[in-house]
Amino acid sequence: MSGSSNYWEDLRRQARRLENQLDQKLVSFSKLCAGYGSSGDGRRGKLTDTTTPLLNNSTQDRIFDTMSAEIEQLLVGLAAVNDKMAEYTSNCGAASLNTALVHTLQRHRDIVQDYTREFHKTKGNVLAIREREELLGSVRKDMETYDSGSAVNDRRLELFLTEHEHLRSSDRLMDDAIVIAMATRENITSQRGVLKSIRGKVNTFSNDFPAINSLIRRINLRKRRDSLILGGVMGVCTILLLLYALR
Repeated sequence: MSGSSNYWEDLRRQARRLENQLDQKLVSFSKLCAGYGSSGDGRRGKLTDTTTPLLNNSTQDRIFDTMSAEIEQLLVGLAAVNDKMAEYTSNCGAASLNTALVHTLQRHRDIVQDYTREFHKTKGNVLAIREREELLGSVRKDMETYDSGSAVNDRRLELFLTEHEHLRSSDRLMDDAIVIAMATRENITSQRGVLKSIRGKVNTFSNDFPAINSLIRRINLRKRRDSLILGGVMGVCTILLLLYALR
């Protein structure tokens, strides 16, 4: 029991450590994304003559990609720890203890879902800014190439912007689908743990029933034997009484 308790506490420490790291990473990630479009050259906001960018575009993109990969890795690790905690709770026998463990596990699951939702939302906003800037950059090049036909260029710009809005909508739908898929995965894992626990209890009962049936049969045999002995004693006594009376 002590070993199981230590294993559970170790899993909780891992979960809290990963959650703290994720919290710090997401704060830094949000700060980076908040200033994503305000630094760099004219492609990401116009700078006055007295403004000096803190980071150029390539450095900012590289930091963004690196932090995204690190956060995704932490989310995967935290989800794996939650799966181990779910497996542990499903194998826990005590009902009161199991309820407390399930409550703790649900809290950790809510935290990882919130972090995942926040990360995908922030990342989606930056990716939308990237796409918009790339799109506008392409449109500017086209407009510089064609000096005439401004009406055609305006029409193309409008079409590009419309297509960009469609892409952003698709991005949002993909983020929602990812969140739903993760929630479904968590529910399936929980149901699997419950089914394993039920199967273990059924196997335990099935193993116990033969022993109970054997005990009942022994009790019945002993009762039948006692009845036979009692009947024999009563019969002998009756015969002796009859013989004594006849004499």
